[in-house]
Amino acid sequence: MSTASFVEPGAGATAAGIDRLFLGLALAATAILLVLVLLDGQPASAALILGGFGLGIAFLKAEFSYTASWRRFLNGSDAGGLLAGLLVIAIVAIAVVPVAALVPNFGGAIAPLGPSLVIGAFVFGIGMQLANGCGSGTLYTAGGGSGRMLIALACFIAGSVAGSLHLPAALALGGIDPIIASQYLGPWGGLAATLASLALAAALIVAIARGRGANIRPKRGIIIGGIIIGLLSIAVFIAGGHPWSVTFGFTVWGAKIASLIGFDFSHAEFWQWAGPKRALAGSILSDTSSLTDFGMLFGAMAAAAASKPFARTAWPPVRSLAAAAIGGLLMGWGARLGFGCNIGAFVGGVASGSLHGWVWFAAALGGSLVGIRLRPAFGLSRE
Repeated sequence: MSTASFVEPGAGATAAGIDRLFLGLALAATAILLVLVLLDGQPASAALILGGFGLGIAFLKAEFSYTASWRRFLNGSDAGGLLAGLLVIAIVAIAVVPVAALVPNFGGAIAPLGPSLVIGAFVFGIGMQLANGCGSGTLYTAGGGSGRMLIALACFIAGSVAGSLHLPAALALGGIDPIIASQYLGPWGGLAATLASLALAAALIVAIARGRGANIRPKRGIIIGGIIIGLLSIAVFIAGGHPWSVTFGFTVWGAKIASLIGFDFSHAEFWQWAGPKRALAGSILSDTSSLTDFGMLFGAMAAAAASKPFARTAWPPVRSLAAAAIGGLLMGWGARLGFGCNIGAFVGGVASGSLHGWVWFAAALGGSLVGIRLRPAFGLSRE
């Protein structure tokens, strides 16, 4: 007898209806956002929403995960995903380095080098392995229907607000001004140096992987996904005037929620800086990072609802949920002190020719080693 005989009558139709409901909600929410920003005369904002929507689909369909690829490399089993991540940066750099140097009103993702960067990136690395997702990973998996990652996202937002309060003190520890390749070598020399650094990093990764007998060939789907993600990241850069950023939007969301329930940020130094102060006072639809984040959430939701049963997996054990919450808090706090996540600090930083991107990567990789060793305490595999 076919197993289909044991399916409760109407169950399949109900499940399909749930999928259609979430697909419709994702498309409707995206359409509403687009209408609102277009009515406000913001075509670039509409492009950011659509760019984020495409990124959500690309990440989900390609299962493009910085967290898992880093873990596989550090465990000595696979370097393909890490190499695909470098490919994304190379694609983005081709546009960002020269345009940021030559075109007015465009800029790169740059940050100073100092204890704040290193501490923040290290803590972020621990958090991403406990939560099982970085900034972009948390966003697209939460949008894709993961209840566990919704918890990670909520804690990420809370941790990000806490980090904003501690960032000024961390910066007071000292450091040196940003080091940007194009400022020393010009736009095209800066691009050449950036691509050379990526090639050198790839060669080093391949050498380490071969010494361990690990795989070095990225899967075809990851390569295709990486190319699409790189091109969409360029589109977001063109629309927003700066490289794609994820976590600043989380910080703004958290601060706005905190303000609604009575928290006063008027004496918080971070929120008196021009950019954060403007973002907190203004509409959420005027924050470029938030627009892309919303698009990514809804894009992942639409892709998940259209291609698989949406949000109908069993909840994980309590220890796993605790890891998601702790990991989210650590990522939020670390992202603010470290000037972003895998996207804003690593991809955006290196693609801008800024040395801080490589420093962030090294520190976050070290933090990931610690996070991997902590995973079994929460019932998670080290693989």
